[in-house]
Amino acid sequence: MPERDSSIRAVERAITLLRALNQMPVSTLDGLHQLTLLPKPTLIRLLRTFEELGLVARGGRPGEYRLLEGVNALNSGYHHVPRVVEIAAPLVRALTEEIKWPIAVGMLDVDALVVRYSTIPYSPLSLLHSSINMRLSLVSRALGRAYLAFCAPEEQAMLLEVVRQSHHPEDRLAQDREAVQTMIAQTRERGYALRDTTVRPVSGTIAVPVMAKEFVAASIGLTWFSSALTVEKVVERYLGQLQDVSRRISEQL
Repeated sequence: MPERDSSIRAVERAITLLRALNQMPVSTLDGLHQLTLLPKPTLIRLLRTFEELGLVARGGRPGEYRLLEGVNALNSGYHHVPRVVEIAAPLVRALTEEIKWPIAVGMLDVDALVVRYSTIPYSPLSLLHSSINMRLSLVSRALGRAYLAFCAPEEQAMLLEVVRQSHHPEDRLAQDREAVQTMIAQTRERGYALRDTTVRPVSGTIAVPVMAKEFVAASIGLTWFSSALTVEKVVERYLGQLQDVSRRISEQL
């Protein structure tokens, strides 16, 4: 049993490191240590193994690492893509190619919105290397708020009850019933959701729901640099296009 447990821990550490490497174009040993909380000797051993397997290469400076194309082979057997993502992908990609800002498609996963598709690879204006599989709070993130505000009252109440059990700092708003209801009412009145300004102030996200008849199937959100645009400018320039893409996705569901 101890030998088996040790093997499982080794696999868990390898997966944790791969996920951390996937967040940035180039990672440093110190940065990986902070993200994963793994000991540096463990990280070095894993990185050497990844190098031997053709998954990772050293960067231009000592202590830097980057993923190689070989990592794509790890998901080549995964073919299940939700219908909403199949429909949304070409539409949001076309919009990003026009306006340059990255767009994400999020779908509900128990107590959070999970990014299932992102146009970051097609955007020159992204702070992240990848956001795929990122879990976003239902009460503080724009994608989550867009889903929560427009879903059916019964589902909304159930989701809030689940999120209230969360210990994640970004879910604290769920504990304040009056504040969360105010946020939901404002979001519904505007027709779009905004990210809590205290979460990653360097950027902002605006999101709208994607409806499948009377149900929310997903949400799509556009992210921009806070230093480049105000919320008002984003609403003026891009909200109509984002809503149009949402409508076109809904029509095909």
